[in-house]
Amino acid sequence: MRPIRFIFAIHNHQPIGNFGHVIEQTYQDSYLPFIELFESFPKLKLALHISGSLMEWLAELHPEYLDRIAVLIRDHRIEVIGGPFFEPILSMLPSRDRIGQIEMYSDWLKKRLGAQIAGLWIPERVWEQSYVRDLVDAGMRYTILDDTHLKYAGVDENALLRHYLTEDDGKTINVFPGSERLRYLIPFGRIEDVISYLAEASEKDQFPVVVHGDDGEKFGSWPQTYRHVYEDKWLYKFFDALSENSDWIITTTPSEVINSVPPLGKIYIHDGSYREMTEWVLKPEQQLELEHLRCDMEHDERWQVIRQFISGGFWRNFKIRYPESDEMYCRMMSVSMRLKKSIEEGWSGAEIELARESLYRSQCNCGYWHGAFGGIYLPHLRNAVYSELIKSDNLIDKATERTGEWVESQTADFNFDGKNEVRLTNDKMNLLLAPHLGGMMYEFDIKSIAHNLLATITRRPEAYHQKIMQRYNFEGGDNTGQRIIFKQEGLARRLQYDWYPRKSLIDLFYDYDTDFDAVYNSRVGQHGNFVQEEYDAVIRKKSGRIQVLLSREAYAYGALMRIDKAITLSAGSNVVEIAYRLSNLPKDYRLHFAVEMNFAGMPGGIDNRFFHNGINAASGKNIGNLSSNLDIHGWNEIGLYDDWLGVDVVLSVNRPTDFYAFPIETVSQSEAGFELVHQSVALQPHWRIIPDNSGTWEVEMTLNIDTQVAVEREKEAHEFLKNAAAILIEEAV
Repeated sequence: MRPIRFIFAIHNHQPIGNFGHVIEQTYQDSYLPFIELFESFPKLKLALHISGSLMEWLAELHPEYLDRIAVLIRDHRIEVIGGPFFEPILSMLPSRDRIGQIEMYSDWLKKRLGAQIAGLWIPERVWEQSYVRDLVDAGMRYTILDDTHLKYAGVDENALLRHYLTEDDGKTINVFPGSERLRYLIPFGRIEDVISYLAEASEKDQFPVVVHGDDGEKFGSWPQTYRHVYEDKWLYKFFDALSENSDWIITTTPSEVINSVPPLGKIYIHDGSYREMTEWVLKPEQQLELEHLRCDMEHDERWQVIRQFISGGFWRNFKIRYPESDEMYCRMMSVSMRLKKSIEEGWSGAEIELARESLYRSQCNCGYWHGAFGGIYLPHLRNAVYSELIKSDNLIDKATERTGEWVESQTADFNFDGKNEVRLTNDKMNLLLAPHLGGMMYEFDIKSIAHNLLATITRRPEAYHQKIMQRYNFEGGDNTGQRIIFKQEGLARRLQYDWYPRKSLIDLFYDYDTDFDAVYNSRVGQHGNFVQEEYDAVIRKKSGRIQVLLSREAYAYGALMRIDKAITLSAGSNVVEIAYRLSNLPKDYRLHFAVEMNFAGMPGGIDNRFFHNGINAASGKNIGNLSSNLDIHGWNEIGLYDDWLGVDVVLSVNRPTDFYAFPIETVSQSEAGFELVHQSVALQPHWRIIPDNSGTWEVEMTLNIDTQVAVEREKEAHEFLKNAAAILIEEAV
């Protein structure tokens, strides 16, 4: 049997913003038992990548685990693979942040583990050829991609048993093809099939190299895997088989291969990712078409030839599939450019470095896309992205000595869509408005708690919704033959899709007699031409006050009318003033006008997160948690209180107002199955209007943001730490 080099590469990752108990459970089920078992097989070697976000968690809560890794590194049994610190998709980043993240993580790994980093893990294996120059400039010699990448570039199946060299701008890096076949065999296939696969591969090249590169979480924390991998001893038997066959299966590391085996040649690699990712980025109807094609063709002898030419979609189009992803990306680019400018202007120091770290954390990829895992549908991941961006902005303010009370506006193409948006910001809040998209407000940052109240998501079709409907329509299960897990009952009946973004200052015209049930279940007629349409924008400035006036003349109920809405912010104020004026209304008009606002990051179904009817939570009455359906008549105030965030949001109106309030929930796919996820609270003040003799109607509203609870908690925590430090110093003396 010809010797074959086998690189067993494992990638462990937890996203910024994930729940601590989830990470701890994964540690106990996967990361720890894997290393404990690996330590007992001294003949074996491993290539290990742990994302920086997970590394920081381990360093704080399980430093003993990292100490064990450091010993295995010193014993030359583990090669640590580096990468960008906080696991961003590299195509999202400007070159300065790509290089910065990689260099920062290489330095961290050297200091903490004593590891010399020569290669990197490409997050989600999303590859673009222009990466090469940045990877080399960051000190990298190799990376691992899927064999699918190389197949799309024309490499034959039998020529995937060694690394290749690829080049950009005269700079070269080694690329190892990870075996898709092994990704599915390990640990889900028979061990003898893995050994047979390696035996067959050993005969196909003079210096054969096979790479497994995949998620470490599948060894214990994916559903049903702990029993299979550890209790039924699949992994023990696999390590034992590798050890027994170590005379011809040589477990090794990427650096050892590069130093001893020549590359098979030079290649240029298509932009892409692993096969499944290139399918998830497609539109739902395209995903279904591709799935049907695969089912129709999989037994056709031509399919193996044809499939190599089907490369799916382009990762960057997740920003088209999910505008919310694009909003986060554009906001991230804004902070990155602001940081760059501040540094170029000569600002430096601890705040600048902390701002850079928060920026890098915001670039963690998991909240920017969606596939088999929750991704962008998980509110805590989106909230974490915005939290780090707002923190970075706050730190830049501090670093550049921007203090006191202030207010300003800026008009620019913040969303890179060819149209100008408006930023209205003061020392307390940051608002982003899109005049060309119905004058909607699409970001609402509360600086003191680093939270975006508009980190919402719009309900839209997904290809896997077909499986939910099939299960609903055909009792007894899924006719695709796949296992389906429903985390709640009746999910098919909860599928709803929105025709406009779930943002704020959305101007709606209903049938006059439309009721709550019709609005909640999206069974409403719409009689205006204002949603997502162009508004004119004018900026008005006074000393300490700035107003954005948004205006549009269009048809509603078949007649031409005008909406003027003004959003005003004052220096030092935590109040947003909102005024509406409807004009050119015929005297015999009967209108039903609503303004939708959404509030994200305030989950429902929890007692200390609730609606109230006062000017603040203390003076008002609790009228139901934030998952409640409310149909309220004739109120002047309604509040939303979140004790966990420490924020009280109160909407006050200068005339008696009716309110609809209801949760926006998505039915989405996660690793644990299909689930209902609370995304935001929709609040619609609405009025049935009969115009006055002048044909006008007006209303004034204020949004008051009170974070005093959060501020007091922060002071208490600061005092506690200060006192604890004083006690330690006194004891030391």
